[in-house]
Amino acid sequence: MRILIASSIDPEAIAKLREQHEVVCAFNASEEKFKSLIRDREVLICRSGVRISAALMSCAPALQLIIRAGSGTDNIDLDYVRRHGIRLERIPEPGAKAVAELTFALMLALARNLLNADRMLRQGHFAKHELSGYSLRGKVLGIIGAGNIGAFVGEMGAAWGMKVLGCVENPSPEVAAELAGKGIQLTDCDEVVAKADFLSLHVPLTNATRNMINAEVFSRMKSGSYLINLARGGVVDEAALHQALTEGKTLRGAALDVHQVEKEGHISPLAALPNVVLTPHIGAQTIEAQREIGGRILEIMDSMAAYKFVHETKPSPVSTKFFPARVESVLRATGRHCHFTETIELNLNAIKCFAF
Repeated sequence: MRILIASSIDPEAIAKLREQHEVVCAFNASEEKFKSLIRDREVLICRSGVRISAALMSCAPALQLIIRAGSGTDNIDLDYVRRHGIRLERIPEPGAKAVAELTFALMLALARNLLNADRMLRQGHFAKHELSGYSLRGKVLGIIGAGNIGAFVGEMGAAWGMKVLGCVENPSPEVAAELAGKGIQLTDCDEVVAKADFLSLHVPLTNATRNMINAEVFSRMKSGSYLINLARGGVVDEAALHQALTEGKTLRGAALDVHQVEKEGHISPLAALPNVVLTPHIGAQTIEAQREIGGRILEIMDSMAAYKFVHETKPSPVSTKFFPARVESVLRATGRHCHFTETIELNLNAIKCFAF
């Protein structure tokens, strides 16, 4: 199949895709270059840093499949995808675990003042008695968006001995029971905001969540609390966050892995504040997570290729000696089971496959 890879993914996965498919990479391509490269592509693989607009997809009449190598879909025009019957595959699980781990790295960096400790020691100042911090154990961890990533964060919080509160968009007794099994108490957003010592954000960017964490929310947060954002930059009103951190009435500090502006050369106004930790959207950027995502991409493509072969190849007699080399190897590559009727002359319509 003809594949366009628009974002950097695991190099081993790219190499294996090239063995079976026609692959073009377009990392950091301009919009015009992107449009020219996608014109004959059947599959598009992307991460969060690439905008997949209707204008872009309209340039690709052969596009059948978009593989989102991660979780969020706010960078994809979903209305266009639905209207044109384009299949969309997300791979949320591997990155979710990595994001949850970084959430705790940032919480610890804030609570223990690690960046200032590192900077002072590099300057020759052994500031042991100036750097008292706060323990996580016994604190309240509030999670806005206790879904896939948020639930992982909550589980880790419970393991650290934190009291974990979470809210979701569509609460139900079933959701409450599932979260309770992970050590998370389901409640409403107002209670999460009011009681959290550490408020961690894990919601998608939608019209409803854009700037949902604003000046009014900051005014209701617990005195001495921390904000951690690994969701999307637009979820937090960064001007209001700057003011809240400067005034220090409620917020003691903030850590952000995602930002309203994410591009080379831009310096966030928050960078001037000593009680802020900033990272460049690296939540899912671990070797293990990207390798796992790459493996899942290969599985999706193997499944797609096998499906196309079985459903689009015209029925014709083939020898059982030819069958394994042409079909069975593709089916086995999916890691799934199939069975077929063995005859001397085998018709493709006789294959009964349970892989799809």
